[in-house]
Amino acid sequence: MNKLIQVIITIATGVLLISGCAKKASPGKDYPIQPVPFTSVKLTDNFWAPRIKKNASVTIPIAFGYCESTGRVKNFEIAAGLDTGKFQTIYPFDDSDVYKIIEGASYSLQTFPDPKLEAYLDTLIHKIGLAQEPDGYLYTNRTIAEKHGGKGLHEWASKNRWEMDSVLSHELYNLGHLYEAAVAHYQATGKRTLLNIALKSADLVNKDFGNDRVKVYPGHQVIEMGLVKLYRVTGEKKYLDLSRFFLDIRGPHGQSYNQANLKPVDQTEAVGHSVRATYMYSGMADIAAIENDAAYLNAITKIWGNLVCGKMYLTGGIGATGGNEGFAEPFILPNMSAYCETCASIGDIFFNHRLFLLHGQSKYIDILEKTLYNSMLSGVSLSADRFFYPNPLESNGQHKRQAWFGCACCPSNVARFVPAIPGYVYAVTDKELYVNLFISNDANIIIGKRKIGISQRANFPWDGKVEITINPETNRNFILKIRIPGWAQNEAMPGGLYKFLDWDSEPIKLMIDGKDSELKIVDGYAVIYREWKSGDKIDIEFPMPVRKVIADNRVQEDKDKIAFQRGPVIFCAEWPENNTGNVLDLEIRKDAAFTTEFEPSLLEGTQVIKTSGVHIKKTLDGKVKTGLGPVSILGEEPVKLIPYALWNNRGAGQMMVWFPTLIP
Repeated sequence: MNKLIQVIITIATGVLLISGCAKKASPGKDYPIQPVPFTSVKLTDNFWAPRIKKNASVTIPIAFGYCESTGRVKNFEIAAGLDTGKFQTIYPFDDSDVYKIIEGASYSLQTFPDPKLEAYLDTLIHKIGLAQEPDGYLYTNRTIAEKHGGKGLHEWASKNRWEMDSVLSHELYNLGHLYEAAVAHYQATGKRTLLNIALKSADLVNKDFGNDRVKVYPGHQVIEMGLVKLYRVTGEKKYLDLSRFFLDIRGPHGQSYNQANLKPVDQTEAVGHSVRATYMYSGMADIAAIENDAAYLNAITKIWGNLVCGKMYLTGGIGATGGNEGFAEPFILPNMSAYCETCASIGDIFFNHRLFLLHGQSKYIDILEKTLYNSMLSGVSLSADRFFYPNPLESNGQHKRQAWFGCACCPSNVARFVPAIPGYVYAVTDKELYVNLFISNDANIIIGKRKIGISQRANFPWDGKVEITINPETNRNFILKIRIPGWAQNEAMPGGLYKFLDWDSEPIKLMIDGKDSELKIVDGYAVIYREWKSGDKIDIEFPMPVRKVIADNRVQEDKDKIAFQRGPVIFCAEWPENNTGNVLDLEIRKDAAFTTEFEPSLLEGTQVIKTSGVHIKKTLDGKVKTGLGPVSILGEEPVKLIPYALWNNRGAGQMMVWFPTLIP
């Protein structure tokens, strides 16, 4: 990378400051807490580091391969005049898949330099530039249709630019992902090729839209975040103002499906399409931070409360129904038909990370962590080449991972998200260092213009022991804040929608330089203030017993059922381990005993839970109601549970997270 370009970047949030450009964003107007960029954190663990490597070696190449074979790349070639033909793919938003994979590839280059990949990106970006119309417009479906006298224009797009964007045209959605990809590529390579394309596009959007010009809000949000990233790169406030414009013109008389039923600042509930929602809330958080906007902050904080208190699954997944790919009414959380789109989990991680950066409270990272290890991770196979679009909590074998989708937003989102995971581990102010995730790593961090080395050693999420070593350049006073997860404090999930069945009294242990230390918790963080010297070591041990979870009684689908959690990980029963696959017949006593162990040969190495249960239909032919008769008559047998995120790696079959309970 060009050394003149000094970068401090957080990929997922778009918190980006770059010198070497003509301008940069005004200092002091930003999130009060800054994430440590993923480029400063090298993971050394056995859980995430191999997955990030597989993303680089498997996911990104196959994703580009499918973009080639399905015609997504050819759309740019035809629009550019390099080839002939009609629009090749199904949806007008298919351009966005190419942009998202470019974004992921750009992130990956910073961890795994690859001259061939970089050269491929150069060629692909050249084609995108040729496909861009002279005034900056970039939407391959329209450009190709115009080459055919208007024939082939997608039914979701109007004959005039932008007119149908608040409905389905996705012109602005495509551009939002273009802008994010452009910033990532510039940051990774120092090349302005894609950035110049993005800026030319954004200048056209800025010229065309406004209160006295086109006044259409994006039907699918994401351009709001992309424009903020362009603002951070260039310092051009027009991009920030345009982002806010797209938010402020939304509502109040539109559809709840795309969050236009109310003005964004008046919204208090999570409604509609869950991906659109979380992207909008993330854009609002960016505006709240940069412009210190209390109304925006108040709105997204209330929305978060509504979401976690009645509309979130135990796995961290969001979106209960497939019809709107989004939220239902509070407490309507079906398991087998749960949607929990992979993209929605990624969007919710974006949203919760931003709320943490604004509020500094651990509950937002608790949700982020739960989502990361469960509903997001479920979206990609261990082989990194098969994907889920929905992530249900129960299956009768009808769900199967796919190599690709006609609507391919989820694989491309996985490709761009996974390389950025190290950027969620730490965060800083000028006097504080936050430790948010427990992943073995070595990092170099700037606190108040001074360098601090920090390393973690942990076997997370299977073990609760974490060793943290601090190595400042010189002795330094600062506050170390170590997140104390809710699950280690008898909280199954923030908001109270889910609770542990019983209380665990095992204490959290904290040692500093080998000596026991008092645990002082503020906002969910153990606060340690001292003068740190090189080699100072903190040992913290979180108890990780197996916990039984129950849901709020208003969640009818989970009434009289229990689930199993250990640390942040939710477990499920899957067909290969249990009674030749008849998992859906299982019932488990609330007081059932269990053990847990690590099985290195199972699913590339995983923790399992062993307990016992009853197959009601097998023993009683389904004629006796749960809880009637002695348990011994019901045919008790062993049950083995695996982490939910690992299900369906061995083929389709029955799976269940929530177990009906027998009365002891």
